[in-house]
Amino acid sequence: MHFLHLTLLYCILTVFSSDPALEYSPSSPTKVLKSFTANPTTTNDVESVATNIIFQSKDGGQTWHDISQGLPENEQPEGFFAGESDVYLRVKNIMYRSKSNLKTPVWEKENVLDPRSTSIAFNPSGVQAYNYEGQIYQKMPSTGTWSPIYTNFRKQLVRTIFETSDGTVFLGCENGLYKSADRGQSWKLVLNEGWVMDIVESEGVLIGTGQKGIMRSTDNGEHWQWVISEGGVGIAVERIDSGFAAISFSTRTQSRRIRISLDSGKTWKAIDEGLQPSLGISSIKQMGEYLICGHPDGIFRSSDMGKTWNIVHSGIDKKVFKIYASGNMLYAVLRDLGC
Repeated sequence: MHFLHLTLLYCILTVFSSDPALEYSPSSPTKVLKSFTANPTTTNDVESVATNIIFQSKDGGQTWHDISQGLPENEQPEGFFAGESDVYLRVKNIMYRSKSNLKTPVWEKENVLDPRSTSIAFNPSGVQAYNYEGQIYQKMPSTGTWSPIYTNFRKQLVRTIFETSDGTVFLGCENGLYKSADRGQSWKLVLNEGWVMDIVESEGVLIGTGQKGIMRSTDNGEHWQWVISEGGVGIAVERIDSGFAAISFSTRTQSRRIRISLDSGKTWKAIDEGLQPSLGISSIKQMGEYLICGHPDGIFRSSDMGKTWNIVHSGIDKKVFKIYASGNMLYAVLRDLGC
């Protein structure tokens, strides 16, 4: 039964070739990818009547507005990625991009490598695209094209790319966590205990999600300690004021738990007593003084660091909202529960 639970949760976590748009630059053998704008009123693969796909909040999560118009109608989003000023959406095997500060999003089609499995990472060195096959590209700010990076990394099933404030690069993969202190020239395996999905940093402390729960490093990723491990996997980690927030699965309660740490990840306190226990809790974000939680019952907001929660948007069709933050905007993407 333990293996079945882990298999189910792994499937929930990952609900996330050759591309005809891939061209060679005449001045360089480097492959580049060109982008173009999608016009919702003229392209055949975009409808203007889509609803209940993406919601946006401009007031810290108090009110939410459907901004799905211009995206394929009733298509399940396959991936959503939020940076400080841009958001990317992968839906129907197409990647779209919009500025997050617009009153109404303008979605442009972005020709990244193999959009069927591509994820987007926002790091100090720039915007990066990667897929499970280990292909990694970086967007060139001056031209908008994508150029390959970390080409000497030979592993596959890459699940996350993270750069620390000092330029150290981490690649979380299916079989562990790899570190480069020389901007990708060489790589070192620093954790060999299953997959690693996400990493965040605050005041020199790294917190990550892994196959055994929530992990912590205080020496720039050389060594890791499991700080939340209840027989289940790590779901999400986030920076919050004065600390971290995390979601993990507990085999004891058979539910996901939300916790915060205000001492650099040393100790953790559960803050989900006011929420219905669930296997589908998707995300925890902070916007200003509020914590925002995506839950199968809807979107919940707390003004007292999780002591109490108020519902601000009801759930829809037995799905769950996954919450993202971009600048001072919040986004809620409706996702299926499970695979």
